[in-house]
Amino acid sequence: MTEPTPAYLRREQILSLLGERGFVRVSELRAAFRVSGVTARADLDSLVGIGLARRVHGGAVPAHPAGAGAEGRPEREFSFEEALAASVVPKQQIGELAASLVRSGQSVILDVGTTTLAVARALRERTDLRDVVVITNGLSIALELEPAIPRFTVIVTGGSLRPLQHSLVEPLAATVLSQVHADVVFIGCNGVDVEHGVTNINLPEAGVKTLMLAAAARAVVVADGSKLGQVHLGRVGALGAFDTLVTDSSADPAALAALAETGLTVLQPADAAIG
Repeated sequence: MTEPTPAYLRREQILSLLGERGFVRVSELRAAFRVSGVTARADLDSLVGIGLARRVHGGAVPAHPAGAGAEGRPEREFSFEEALAASVVPKQQIGELAASLVRSGQSVILDVGTTTLAVARALRERTDLRDVVVITNGLSIALELEPAIPRFTVIVTGGSLRPLQHSLVEPLAATVLSQVHADVVFIGCNGVDVEHGVTNINLPEAGVKTLMLAAAARAVVVADGSKLGQVHLGRVGALGAFDTLVTDSSADPAALAALAETGLTVLQPADAAIG
């Protein structure tokens, strides 16, 4: 059984979530941390008590909202830990749905990121899977999958370490990726756009994502609804290079329809079982 998240870690993650989204619901915290409503409300009351949050009906808002970019979105790259605390439930939804696409005996490339970490966690929890090879450039992902050995074989690409994301990038990452051909790759990103394709805020990581894309027979982009329609500096690939988008239930239906018109298969948690 998974150990409960300690109270101080829950409250740090809630605070990060408040800073990014401006509002958290008690119901969302219950689902994300698998705690009771009493515990979730106590966590919020603790943040209120030290002046970092303000209670509103159904949840809480920051006591002092931080500044944001022109469209209300942060303009910097979030650290892995900050991103991990944000949109917890959507990432869990995406992870479970994406993991359902994998079969025993397959080889999988898992890109770095908190959404792909959710995929790794869901894969690890699928006790029916055997003889799966996972190749990743994410140190956090490799550690997440360690308990699944020997059911899984976990291969780390190597390369230079980026502390912000705990990711491995060039040089050396291409050495491993040029020698493998996986059944499926799961790519995380900062933007999915009809015209500009899949993009990422960081150029070194975008370069490794492109290498991963070329090393797999099937490409799946995993992105929560906030990423749709966004465009960033590093281009990973055109939409035509991807087979499937796995997103969460918050995604805008009009944006999804436009993406589906390009030929991209779109999957959400409400979809029927996937064969």
